[in-house]
Amino acid sequence: MWMHKMLGLVALSLTVMAPTLAESACCYFAAKDKDVLQPAQKAFITWNPLEKTESFTVQPKFEGNAADFGMVIPTPTQPKLAEIPREFFKELAVFTILKPMDLSKYKQFLKQARAVTESAARDELRVRVLEAGIVGSLDYKIIVAERASDLYTWLKDNDYSYSGDEATLDFYIKKGWFFTVMKIDPKQMKKKPDGTYEGEITPTRFTFASEELIYPLKITQISVKDRTEALFYIQAPDKMDLPEAFSYQFTWLPMWSNAIGFAIPEKLTQGEKEWQQHVQPFVQEFAQQAAQMRQEGLEPATLEWAKRITKKDIAVLEGKQRFDRDVPKADVEKLQLLLGHVEEGQFITKIRKVFAKGEMNADLTFVRAIVGEQMDNIAYDSILPTSPP
Repeated sequence: MWMHKMLGLVALSLTVMAPTLAESACCYFAAKDKDVLQPAQKAFITWNPLEKTESFTVQPKFEGNAADFGMVIPTPTQPKLAEIPREFFKELAVFTILKPMDLSKYKQFLKQARAVTESAARDELRVRVLEAGIVGSLDYKIIVAERASDLYTWLKDNDYSYSGDEATLDFYIKKGWFFTVMKIDPKQMKKKPDGTYEGEITPTRFTFASEELIYPLKITQISVKDRTEALFYIQAPDKMDLPEAFSYQFTWLPMWSNAIGFAIPEKLTQGEKEWQQHVQPFVQEFAQQAAQMRQEGLEPATLEWAKRITKKDIAVLEGKQRFDRDVPKADVEKLQLLLGHVEEGQFITKIRKVFAKGEMNADLTFVRAIVGEQMDNIAYDSILPTSPP
């Protein structure tokens, strides 16, 4: 339950390229006659609306037989990069395990519930390398381009022979976005008996100025065969959601409301009683919309964990407070890796969404969780009677 597939980045081979299957968040490519699969990716996103700054931490997992390859990550402004501890996402998954169900709150007959070197050589190419360096074991360059054709040529001149969808890169170029290019040496990963490689790169954090909480999804579309699964951890002042038809409310609200129906009334908080009264007119409609999506071959998003971080939570990370989930002691001790990243007073929202290829026509802009123009601040950190297994 801990490790889930996440958003994929743009991966590029360093030889002649052709599109292949990817796992989400940006486009993905493998060399001709070579395969580089991305079976998993996780992303931890932090948003500061007052300072208009965003950061996302990513750790793609790769498998394949390409001699070398790389990633391209678009951001709206020039990012700052930082290396994050390798086991960061493992501990984040441990931290967000749902607590056991409160049996004193729910009736007993219920069953227990359950991601350049230098400027371009040719003067006519309008591509600029703004920064080059090393983060962890990865060489990176941050570049900007005025035309997609110039960027294609620059990638080829720098051993990134790219044959993907030019319109997708042009989508970001016209918005004035920046591209971070990172080269990866698969030989640093585990080699399997069949000669292919597998492994996860060092988690890398990108921090940049942004007018909104956004994540590049459109660039993924060209490298996804049919659909891809994404798991987001969103840290922000409020509980967050995906926009409009991507919202998890279509599944979360009916699940939560049904669970409250099993609760002992005296055990409900005043906030839960008021929220239940507010959302009742929406429950049947949302459930019907979720069912309609599935009939159309689409998968609605789901909420997996949501909570405002308290002093007690930070004390758990520090080892000063008992962690009340049944996990190995070694994993509990490593929760300290989250210190300085998980922030007191912020809401962390964990969202899973399977995107069909046709749903990836634009980037994701996260929004506050709202139902009927009222903010949803209901926590979800304990198993409910209606929680999925």
